[in-house]
Amino acid sequence: MSDHDQLLVIVDPVARRSDGESVRIAKDVLSAGAEAKICLPDTPEEFSRALARRGSRRLVVLGDDRALLRTVALLHRDRELAGAVLSHVPIGPPGALEVAHALGVPRSTPAAARTVLAGAVRRLDLLVDDSDGVVIGDLLVPAAPALSSAPSVWGTCRSLVRTLVRPAPAPVATPTHRLRVEADGVLLTDIDTPLESLTVRSVAGAAEVTVHPWSAPPRHTTAAVLTVSGPDFRYRADNHLRGPVRRRTWTARAGAWGLVLPRGPLA
Repeated sequence: MSDHDQLLVIVDPVARRSDGESVRIAKDVLSAGAEAKICLPDTPEEFSRALARRGSRRLVVLGDDRALLRTVALLHRDRELAGAVLSHVPIGPPGALEVAHALGVPRSTPAAARTVLAGAVRRLDLLVDDSDGVVIGDLLVPAAPALSSAPSVWGTCRSLVRTLVRPAPAPVATPTHRLRVEADGVLLTDIDTPLESLTVRSVAGAAEVTVHPWSAPPRHTTAAVLTVSGPDFRYRADNHLRGPVRRRTWTARAGAWGLVLPRGPLA
């Protein structure tokens, strides 16, 4: 990227509230290396409008994984993802930046901002589902919903009392799921086979699928189209819980979007 390139830097409001210092550092690095127009949307609607009005400017998003995923989803919805070049400076707590780091975006704010200026565009794969949703990282089907909060002190005390006055309950059996999984129309497993999990990721332009039966070794395959159906199930896409649904089909798209990443070893 040359010194004369023009950038549209969209700063996610969550990043501004949670880590204003990292936002300032990123803006300073970007403004020193290119002509940067800074946009500070306060609502999802303003975020979407800023994205639509970027013109010929190179797009840079400052924020966590949700900001990155929102940007990719909006560009896909508007059918502009294939022609767009996206840069990302991850800002937020470590747990909210796992998708960006897995893609190769540097962990430190200065390194990520310098990558925007001096990195190279790399074409990345993704999965598109039949509701027009996108997955840029890993997919887990199904995924148990996370607990909303830790048990209260009172609840812990009651559990302790019950343990003291009667034997502890027997261990809970490993949860299983009964799903029908088809890869390119070929049946991998049906609802009569208990599954522990199903994992999917985009690799070399295809969906790399791993089926984990309850009492058998994992099975691996690759496919262009993956369909999962059965009783209501949830799935975790890019670390976010989705569903419940009874049927979902994902299609692999090779080189569907461009992300600016380091030219050399990942920072």
